[in-house]
Amino acid sequence: MPKIAVVNMEGQQVGEMELSEEIFASTVNEAAMHLVVRSYLAAQRQGTQSAKTRGEVRGGGRKIYRQKGTGNARHHGNRAPQFKHGGVVFAPKPRDYVIAVPKKVRRLAFKSAMTSKLNAGEIIVVDELKLAQAKTKLMAQTLTKLGATRKALVVLPQVDETVVRATANLAEAATTYVNTLNVYDILNAGKLVLTRAAVESVEEVYA
Repeated sequence: MPKIAVVNMEGQQVGEMELSEEIFASTVNEAAMHLVVRSYLAAQRQGTQSAKTRGEVRGGGRKIYRQKGTGNARHHGNRAPQFKHGGVVFAPKPRDYVIAVPKKVRRLAFKSAMTSKLNAGEIIVVDELKLAQAKTKLMAQTLTKLGATRKALVVLPQVDETVVRATANLAEAATTYVNTLNVYDILNAGKLVLTRAAVESVEEVYA
């Protein structure tokens, strides 16, 4: 079974933790991760963009000049795409961008993402994360001691308003919970900071 050092908020090692092979030592499937990330990003799109085709714009209908004898190209109305105020060719219309991904593939992608982060040495396990006050300065100091100063993602096992508020103003840090952790957030993070309780919760849900 893979093992990882457990540190305190000062960045000092206080123990070691065995990790689930099923989650942290699985075969990395890049295709599954790619599909899930595409699905996640597509789901963020509103899909409300819209433009009018030549049949929907207001105006036109009257032939702008006679068919022959002018020396110009033949035209009917003045709402064709080449005219000002004309319609749009292949105009975008509201649509749904959702990409359906099977549950098994989502779970495979999650395990692959966690394994790749562990292999890259980008997972930090803290015995506990407790702040005396919801101060940005305190959280910044803690992350610096942990060596997670760039794109740190702090994963909490449950709601902790003190930590969330203290992290909110940090440009290079964010918080999430075990039940909302997703493949995109994992791969996008520079360092993944989990509490011991969060690791246990992840293993309980996905193992």
